[in-house]
Amino acid sequence: MPDYQHHWKDGNTIHLPLGKIVCIGRNYAEHARELNNPVPDEPLLFIKPATSAVHITRPIDPPKDQGEVHFETELAVLIGRELTKASETEAADAILGFGLALDLTLRDVQSQLKAQGHPWERAKAFDGACPLSPFVDAATLVRDLHNDHLTFTLDIDGHRQQSGDTRDMLLPVLPLIAHISHHFSLLPGDVVLTGTPAGVGPLASGQTLALELDDALFVETRVI
Repeated sequence: MPDYQHHWKDGNTIHLPLGKIVCIGRNYAEHARELNNPVPDEPLLFIKPATSAVHITRPIDPPKDQGEVHFETELAVLIGRELTKASETEAADAILGFGLALDLTLRDVQSQLKAQGHPWERAKAFDGACPLSPFVDAATLVRDLHNDHLTFTLDIDGHRQQSGDTRDMLLPVLPLIAHISHHFSLLPGDVVLTGTPAGVGPLASGQTLALELDDALFVETRVI
């Protein structure tokens, strides 16, 4: 069984089980274009299982026999109450915390699956495919998700690789969470990954990855 457990930034345990990780593909137009994908007309949703989650500060040990493994840095939203067919206001009230995640992707496998018209699970849902950071309390980080915005970055070996701003999302955080809840319920402890900006690329052994969310959270990990 996985030993992942949600934590706050200060190390205290968040006593909610991780059920599922709901992801959105191509939520930043520039990222869609960099992979030669069309910009979607409606949200492209997929799910990572709880078994894909690992603590981001642990060394990343990606599969080494299935082609390139790409990093995709994303804002992670921790759900604190059940949402079913929710409004944006209800979605805002249900957000417990914000963190960062790496949506690790077996890119060669994904390309093969896409060419065959098959689902992406084998490329996205493997064990360890979702390194997750601790969470920052939502109420202390942002006052009004309808109007405020969050930024996040990824540096690799000291060089800026990705920069994200929620203002650049095709579907912003609150409409995204409300939309998801109209297709399937979100439960306390579930996590929503909100899409990755441009700049994705392959992981390489020995790299050091530093991720930052506004001025509120900084985490570092390395690839073995």
